[in-house]
Amino acid sequence: MGNSCNIRVNARLALLEILAEGKLKRRHAQAEAYETLAELSWTKATGRRGEIGLIEERRSEVVTLIARVWPDWRETLADLIASGLPPTPEGYRRLLDRERVKGLPNLPSRINRRTATALIGPDSKALLTGDRRVALGDVDLTHDGSIRLRPPDGLTVCTPAGVVNLSRVAEVLGEASIPERAFLDGLVFEGPIRAVLLVENLGAWRDLPAPPGWLLAYVPGWDTATAEHLLKRLTAIPAIHFGDLDPNGVRIMLHLRQRAPNLKWFLPGFWFENMEEYGLRASWPADADIGFAPPQVRELVARGLWLEQERIVFDTRIIDALEESLVTERDLHVSSASP
Repeated sequence: MGNSCNIRVNARLALLEILAEGKLKRRHAQAEAYETLAELSWTKATGRRGEIGLIEERRSEVVTLIARVWPDWRETLADLIASGLPPTPEGYRRLLDRERVKGLPNLPSRINRRTATALIGPDSKALLTGDRRVALGDVDLTHDGSIRLRPPDGLTVCTPAGVVNLSRVAEVLGEASIPERAFLDGLVFEGPIRAVLLVENLGAWRDLPAPPGWLLAYVPGWDTATAEHLLKRLTAIPAIHFGDLDPNGVRIMLHLRQRAPNLKWFLPGFWFENMEEYGLRASWPADADIGFAPPQVRELVARGLWLEQERIVFDTRIIDALEESLVTERDLHVSSASP
Protein backbone atom coordinates (compact mmCIF):
# COMPACT_ATOMS: atom_id res chain seq x y z
CA MET A 1 0.00 0.00 0.00
CA GLY A 2 2.76 2.42 1.00
CA ASN A 3 4.77 1.65 -2.13
CA SER A 4 1.82 2.29 -4.47
CA CYS A 5 1.17 5.59 -2.68
CA ASN A 6 4.80 6.62 -3.21
CA ILE A 7 4.49 5.79 -6.93
CA ARG A 8 1.43 8.06 -7.23
CA VAL A 9 3.14 10.90 -5.35
CA ASN A 10 6.29 10.60 -7.46
CA ALA A 11 4.21 10.65 -10.65
CA ARG A 12 2.52 13.87 -9.53
CA LEU A 13 5.90 15.35 -8.68
CA ALA A 14 7.09 14.53 -12.19
CA LEU A 15 4.26 16.69 -13.54
CA LEU A 16 5.07 19.42 -11.01
CA GLU A 17 8.75 19.44 -11.92
CA ILE A 18 8.22 19.66 -15.65
CA LEU A 19 5.78 22.53 -15.10
CA ALA A 20 8.01 24.41 -12.66
CA GLU A 21 11.38 23.74 -14.29
CA GLY A 22 10.35 23.20 -17.91
CA LYS A 23 12.22 19.90 -17.87
CA LEU A 24 12.32 16.55 -16.10
CA LYS A 25 15.26 14.34 -15.21
CA ARG A 26 14.90 10.60 -15.28
CA ARG A 27 15.08 9.09 -11.78
CA HIS A 28 14.60 5.52 -10.67
CA ALA A 29 11.72 6.51 -8.37
CA GLN A 30 9.93 8.24 -11.27
CA ALA A 31 10.90 5.95 -14.13
CA GLU A 32 7.35 4.98 -15.08
CA ALA A 33 6.10 8.59 -15.06
CA TYR A 34 9.14 9.72 -17.04
CA GLU A 35 8.61 7.10 -19.75
CA THR A 36 4.91 7.99 -20.02
CA LEU A 37 5.61 11.72 -20.34
CA ALA A 38 8.43 11.08 -22.84
CA GLU A 39 5.93 9.38 -25.17
CA LEU A 40 3.42 12.24 -25.07
CA SER A 41 3.32 15.09 -27.56
CA TRP A 42 3.65 17.56 -24.67
CA THR A 43 7.37 16.87 -24.26
CA LYS A 44 10.53 16.76 -26.33
CA ALA A 45 14.11 15.58 -25.95
CA THR A 46 16.45 18.27 -24.64
CA GLY A 47 19.62 16.76 -26.03
CA ARG A 48 20.77 15.76 -22.56
CA ARG A 49 20.76 12.11 -21.63
CA GLY A 50 17.91 11.16 -19.31
CA GLU A 51 16.10 14.48 -19.63
CA ILE A 52 12.97 15.67 -21.40
CA GLY A 53 11.61 19.20 -21.78
CA LEU A 54 8.16 20.72 -21.84
CA ILE A 55 6.79 22.09 -25.12
CA GLU A 56 5.55 25.48 -23.93
CA GLU A 57 2.61 25.50 -26.33
CA ARG A 58 1.28 22.39 -24.52
CA ARG A 59 1.68 23.77 -20.98
CA SER A 60 -2.05 24.29 -20.48
CA GLU A 61 -2.69 20.58 -21.08
CA VAL A 62 -0.19 19.63 -18.37
CA VAL A 63 -1.82 22.15 -16.02
CA THR A 64 -5.22 20.60 -16.69
CA LEU A 65 -3.87 17.13 -15.94
CA ILE A 66 -2.08 18.02 -12.72
CA ALA A 67 -5.09 20.00 -11.47
CA ARG A 68 -7.18 16.87 -11.87
CA VAL A 69 -4.79 14.52 -10.04
CA TRP A 70 -3.38 17.03 -7.54
CA PRO A 71 -5.76 19.92 -6.82
CA ASP A 72 -3.39 21.55 -4.29
CA TRP A 73 -0.35 21.53 -6.54
CA ARG A 74 0.00 25.31 -6.63
CA GLU A 75 0.13 25.54 -2.81
CA THR A 76 2.71 22.74 -2.69
CA LEU A 77 4.85 24.42 -5.32
CA ALA A 78 4.66 27.71 -3.44
CA ASP A 79 5.75 25.97 -0.20
CA LEU A 80 8.68 24.34 -1.98
CA ILE A 81 9.83 27.62 -3.48
CA ALA A 82 9.47 29.42 -0.13
CA SER A 83 11.59 26.72 1.53
CA GLY A 84 14.23 26.82 -1.20
CA LEU A 85 13.53 23.23 -2.16
CA PRO A 86 13.27 21.72 -5.67
CA PRO A 87 10.04 20.09 -6.94
CA THR A 88 11.58 16.61 -6.80
CA PRO A 89 10.91 13.55 -4.63
CA GLU A 90 13.83 14.52 -2.39
CA GLY A 91 12.70 18.15 -2.13
CA TYR A 92 9.13 17.10 -1.34
CA ARG A 93 10.35 14.64 1.30
CA ARG A 94 12.34 17.38 3.00
CA LEU A 95 9.34 19.71 2.87
CA LEU A 96 7.13 17.15 4.60
CA ASP A 97 9.84 16.53 7.19
CA ARG A 98 10.00 20.24 7.99
CA GLU A 99 6.24 20.39 8.38
CA ARG A 100 6.33 17.42 10.75
CA VAL A 101 9.08 19.11 12.79
CA LYS A 102 6.75 22.06 13.37
CA GLY A 103 4.17 19.70 14.83
CA LEU A 104 6.51 17.81 17.15
CA PRO A 105 5.30 17.58 20.76
CA ASN A 106 7.64 18.14 23.68
CA LEU A 107 9.79 15.03 23.77
CA PRO A 108 11.44 13.30 26.72
CA SER A 109 15.22 13.00 26.79
CA ARG A 110 15.08 9.42 25.51
CA ILE A 111 12.69 7.71 23.09
CA ASN A 112 12.64 4.59 20.97
CA ARG A 113 14.09 5.13 17.50
CA ARG A 114 10.92 3.73 15.86
CA THR A 115 8.78 6.19 17.81
CA ALA A 116 11.12 8.98 16.74
CA THR A 117 10.96 7.98 13.08
CA ALA A 118 7.17 7.83 13.17
CA LEU A 119 7.12 11.40 14.52
CA ILE A 120 9.69 12.89 12.17
CA GLY A 121 9.22 10.68 9.09
CA PRO A 122 6.32 9.21 7.11
CA ASP A 123 6.14 6.09 9.30
CA SER A 124 8.03 4.17 11.98
CA LYS A 125 9.92 2.03 9.45
CA ALA A 126 11.19 4.96 7.38
CA LEU A 127 14.88 5.73 7.11
CA LEU A 128 16.20 7.94 9.91
CA THR A 129 18.13 10.31 7.66
CA GLY A 130 20.74 12.74 8.90
CA ASP A 131 18.32 15.66 8.53
CA ARG A 132 15.67 13.86 10.53
CA ARG A 133 18.15 12.99 13.27
CA VAL A 134 19.30 16.62 13.50
CA ALA A 135 15.69 17.78 13.73
CA LEU A 136 15.20 15.64 16.84
CA GLY A 137 17.86 17.61 18.66
CA ASP A 138 19.53 16.13 21.74
CA VAL A 139 17.00 13.34 22.22
CA ASP A 140 18.72 9.98 22.82
CA LEU A 141 17.39 7.20 20.61
CA THR A 142 17.16 3.61 21.80
CA HIS A 143 16.66 0.23 20.14
CA ASP A 144 15.07 -1.07 23.37
CA GLY A 145 16.17 -4.62 23.00
CA SER A 146 16.70 -6.81 26.03
CA ILE A 147 19.07 -9.64 26.75
CA ARG A 148 17.99 -12.89 28.38
CA LEU A 149 20.44 -14.23 30.94
CA ARG A 150 21.08 -17.34 32.97
CA PRO A 151 23.10 -15.79 35.80
CA PRO A 152 25.51 -17.57 38.13
CA ASP A 153 24.82 -17.83 41.87
CA GLY A 154 25.30 -14.59 43.76
CA LEU A 155 25.10 -12.21 40.79
CA THR A 156 23.34 -8.91 41.43
CA VAL A 157 22.87 -5.72 39.42
CA CYS A 158 22.87 -2.18 40.73
CA THR A 159 21.12 0.76 39.07
CA PRO A 160 20.17 4.22 40.34
CA ALA A 161 16.73 2.73 41.03
CA GLY A 162 18.01 -0.04 43.29
CA VAL A 163 19.62 -3.46 43.54
CA VAL A 164 18.29 -6.73 42.13
CA ASN A 165 19.56 -10.22 42.84
CA LEU A 166 19.59 -11.71 39.35
CA SER A 167 20.36 -15.21 40.53
CA ARG A 168 17.31 -15.08 42.80
CA VAL A 169 15.15 -13.88 39.91
CA ALA A 170 16.43 -16.79 37.83
CA GLU A 171 15.61 -19.22 40.63
CA VAL A 172 12.01 -18.07 40.46
CA LEU A 173 11.60 -17.51 36.71
CA GLY A 174 14.31 -19.70 35.22
CA GLU A 175 16.10 -16.70 33.72
CA ALA A 176 16.55 -12.94 34.07
CA SER A 177 16.25 -10.23 31.46
CA ILE A 178 17.95 -6.81 31.26
CA PRO A 179 16.61 -4.10 28.93
CA GLU A 180 18.85 -1.72 27.02
CA ARG A 181 17.68 1.30 29.01
CA ALA A 182 18.94 -0.24 32.24
CA PHE A 183 22.42 -0.40 30.69
CA LEU A 184 22.09 3.19 29.52
CA ASP A 185 21.14 4.23 33.07
CA GLY A 186 24.44 2.92 34.40
CA LEU A 187 23.72 -0.67 35.41
CA VAL A 188 26.63 -2.36 37.19
CA PHE A 189 27.14 -6.06 37.84
CA GLU A 190 28.26 -7.18 41.28
CA GLY A 191 29.20 -10.71 42.20
CA PRO A 192 31.22 -13.58 40.78
CA ILE A 193 31.35 -14.04 37.00
CA ARG A 194 34.06 -16.36 35.73
CA ALA A 195 33.10 -16.05 32.07
CA VAL A 196 30.38 -14.84 29.71
CA LEU A 197 29.03 -17.27 27.11
CA LEU A 198 27.00 -15.81 24.25
CA VAL A 199 24.72 -18.48 22.77
CA GLU A 200 23.15 -18.04 19.34
CA ASN A 201 20.18 -20.43 19.44
CA LEU A 202 17.41 -20.44 22.01
CA GLY A 203 17.33 -24.21 22.59
CA ALA A 204 21.06 -24.42 23.17
CA TRP A 205 21.02 -21.41 25.52
CA ARG A 206 18.14 -22.82 27.53
CA ASP A 207 19.34 -26.44 27.79
CA LEU A 208 23.14 -26.12 27.99
CA PRO A 209 24.43 -27.18 31.44
CA ALA A 210 26.15 -24.07 32.79
CA PRO A 211 29.56 -24.40 34.45
CA PRO A 212 29.71 -22.79 37.92
CA GLY A 213 30.23 -19.05 37.77
CA TRP A 214 29.37 -18.71 34.07
CA LEU A 215 26.90 -16.11 32.80
CA LEU A 216 24.96 -17.43 29.80
CA ALA A 217 23.46 -14.80 27.48
CA TYR A 218 21.05 -15.48 24.63
CA VAL A 219 22.09 -13.48 21.56
CA PRO A 220 19.76 -14.44 18.71
CA GLY A 221 21.25 -13.97 15.26
CA TRP A 222 21.94 -10.36 14.34
CA ASP A 223 20.19 -8.94 17.42
CA THR A 224 23.47 -7.92 19.04
CA ALA A 225 22.90 -4.31 20.15
CA THR A 226 22.08 -5.19 23.77
CA ALA A 227 24.82 -7.83 23.89
CA GLU A 228 27.29 -5.09 23.08
CA HIS A 229 26.12 -3.17 26.15
CA LEU A 230 26.57 -6.33 28.24
CA LEU A 231 30.12 -6.93 27.05
CA LYS A 232 31.08 -3.28 27.66
CA ARG A 233 30.11 -3.77 31.33
CA LEU A 234 32.25 -6.90 31.60
CA THR A 235 35.44 -6.01 29.75
CA ALA A 236 37.63 -7.75 32.33
CA ILE A 237 35.67 -11.02 32.01
CA PRO A 238 36.55 -13.60 29.33
CA ALA A 239 33.81 -13.63 26.70
CA ILE A 240 33.12 -16.64 24.47
CA HIS A 241 30.62 -17.16 21.65
CA PHE A 242 28.88 -20.45 20.93
CA GLY A 243 26.87 -20.65 17.72
CA ASP A 244 26.16 -22.77 14.68
CA LEU A 245 29.11 -23.29 12.35
CA ASP A 246 27.31 -22.49 9.13
CA PRO A 247 27.60 -19.57 6.70
CA ASN A 248 25.25 -17.35 8.70
CA GLY A 249 26.85 -18.36 12.00
CA VAL A 250 30.28 -17.38 10.69
CA ARG A 251 28.94 -14.00 9.56
CA ILE A 252 27.36 -13.44 12.97
CA MET A 253 30.65 -14.24 14.72
CA LEU A 254 32.48 -11.80 12.46
CA HIS A 255 29.81 -9.18 13.22
CA LEU A 256 30.26 -9.74 16.97
CA ARG A 257 34.05 -9.65 16.76
CA GLN A 258 33.89 -6.25 15.10
CA ARG A 259 32.15 -5.00 18.24
CA ALA A 260 34.06 -7.07 20.77
CA PRO A 261 37.55 -7.85 19.34
CA ASN A 262 38.49 -10.07 22.31
CA LEU A 263 35.48 -12.35 21.84
CA LYS A 264 36.59 -15.96 21.48
CA TRP A 265 34.89 -18.72 19.47
CA PHE A 266 33.81 -21.85 21.34
CA LEU A 267 35.13 -24.67 19.13
CA PRO A 268 35.30 -27.84 21.24
CA GLY A 269 37.70 -30.38 19.79
CA PHE A 270 35.28 -33.29 20.02
CA TRP A 271 32.89 -31.41 17.70
CA PHE A 272 35.40 -31.85 14.88
CA GLU A 273 36.72 -35.34 15.71
CA ASN A 274 34.08 -36.99 13.58
CA MET A 275 32.65 -34.45 11.18
CA GLU A 276 30.73 -37.12 9.32
CA GLU A 277 28.76 -37.86 12.51
CA TYR A 278 27.96 -34.28 13.47
CA GLY A 279 28.29 -32.54 10.12
CA LEU A 280 25.38 -31.61 7.89
CA ARG A 281 25.69 -30.75 4.22
CA ALA A 282 26.03 -27.06 3.47
CA SER A 283 26.55 -24.87 0.45
CA TRP A 284 29.09 -22.26 1.51
CA PRO A 285 29.11 -19.10 -0.64
CA ALA A 286 32.25 -18.61 -2.68
CA ASP A 287 32.75 -15.16 -1.18
CA ALA A 288 32.37 -16.29 2.46
CA ASP A 289 34.71 -14.24 4.66
CA ILE A 290 36.64 -16.88 6.58
CA GLY A 291 39.98 -15.11 6.70
CA PHE A 292 39.64 -14.72 10.46
CA ALA A 293 38.38 -18.27 11.03
CA PRO A 294 40.53 -21.02 12.63
CA PRO A 295 41.57 -24.14 10.68
CA GLN A 296 38.66 -26.27 11.92
CA VAL A 297 36.12 -23.91 10.38
CA ARG A 298 38.06 -23.68 7.14
CA GLU A 299 38.02 -27.47 6.92
CA LEU A 300 34.24 -27.44 7.29
CA VAL A 301 34.03 -25.02 4.40
CA ALA A 302 36.38 -27.15 2.28
CA ARG A 303 34.29 -30.26 2.94
CA GLY A 304 30.93 -28.54 2.42
CA LEU A 305 29.68 -29.24 5.95
CA TRP A 306 28.21 -27.29 8.84
CA LEU A 307 27.74 -28.06 12.53
CA GLU A 308 24.57 -27.48 14.54
CA GLN A 309 25.13 -26.43 18.14
CA GLU A 310 22.04 -28.13 19.63
CA ARG A 311 23.45 -31.56 18.77
CA ILE A 312 26.22 -31.29 21.35
CA VAL A 313 24.40 -29.49 24.17
CA PHE A 314 24.08 -32.65 26.29
CA ASP A 315 27.41 -34.20 25.31
CA THR A 316 29.14 -35.11 28.58
CA ARG A 317 32.36 -33.53 27.30
CA ILE A 318 30.95 -30.04 26.82
CA ILE A 319 31.52 -28.76 30.37
CA ASP A 320 35.18 -29.77 30.25
CA ALA A 321 35.50 -28.16 26.82
CA LEU A 322 34.03 -24.91 28.14
CA GLU A 323 36.40 -24.93 31.10
CA GLU A 324 39.32 -25.65 28.78
CA SER A 325 38.38 -22.70 26.57
CA LEU A 326 38.30 -20.51 29.67
CA VAL A 327 41.80 -21.57 30.69
CA THR A 328 43.06 -20.85 27.17
CA GLU A 329 41.36 -17.46 27.24
CA ARG A 330 43.01 -16.57 30.55
CA ASP A 331 46.38 -17.65 29.21
CA LEU A 332 45.84 -15.30 26.26
CA HIS A 333 45.06 -12.43 28.61
CA VAL A 334 48.19 -13.09 30.66
CA SER A 335 50.29 -13.41 27.50
CA SER A 336 49.01 -10.14 26.03
CA ALA A 337 49.68 -8.33 29.32
CA SER A 338 53.25 -9.62 29.62
CA PRO A 339 56.11 -7.31 28.52
